[in-house]
Amino acid sequence: MSVHYYLTLFPMEAMIASQLEPAAFGSYMAIGNRKGSAERLMFIEVFESELGDSFDLDYARRRCVAHSDGRMKNSVYLSVYRALEAVPVDAFGALWLITKDGRSMSLEQSSYTDLDTWDGSALYQELCPAHPLIVSALKPKHFAEYIVEDSTKVTMPAIFFADLTIPDFDGDSFTGNIGGYFDKMMEHLKYCVTELKDGKGKLTKVVDRSSFAAFNFQVIGRGLYIGTSGGRLVFYPMPSREELKKKHYDWAKSASIF
Repeated sequence: MSVHYYLTLFPMEAMIASQLEPAAFGSYMAIGNRKGSAERLMFIEVFESELGDSFDLDYARRRCVAHSDGRMKNSVYLSVYRALEAVPVDAFGALWLITKDGRSMSLEQSSYTDLDTWDGSALYQELCPAHPLIVSALKPKHFAEYIVEDSTKVTMPAIFFADLTIPDFDGDSFTGNIGGYFDKMMEHLKYCVTELKDGKGKLTKVVDRSSFAAFNFQVIGRGLYIGTSGGRLVFYPMPSREELKKKHYDWAKSASIF
């Protein structure tokens, strides 16, 4: 039986080997065998052929075998620390988003293009390895490059983040179903956006350091990104509301988007 490799990025960073197919793995991680837990999850399928010697794959093959009663092995942890930076870009497959009740939706990579319209600011939730909510004057590709740039004082070797739907501060336009995610920080968020747009040379500003725990799929805007050294960017576009309704309605309903 084949071994699959999954890089979990939210709510924890880990490289895990499993005999389960992606949807079954996501369900197992979200709700467990006895349905006693319930948490959202994001992970990436990883191509074994591209992993090289970043992880002990011989150990994974020895340990990731079926139980004596025939049950498949759910998980063998290979790393729970700095796993993202150890995975080569070419090893990244589909990104899976799992809801609290174990429903799954996969996102495929797409070529990145800059936004058609740009008002000078964006809202990013860093998801791995750091977790702050950031407002930035940089577009996604440039933001990723800024974060992993060796010449900056505060840098990371790789980053996984989402761009978020910025709420309509004046309430005149539809911003999608984002629930109450921004309720407790609305005034501060508005202040951060305004300050950034004043053009005082600041490229990023921290909005919240603890919003990661409350992050949900409702607030994802254009998509999710992985930025690595050398300026490489992996882009996973989020389906439109129309596409979600047609192709992923059960998942979207579970995610409280509908």
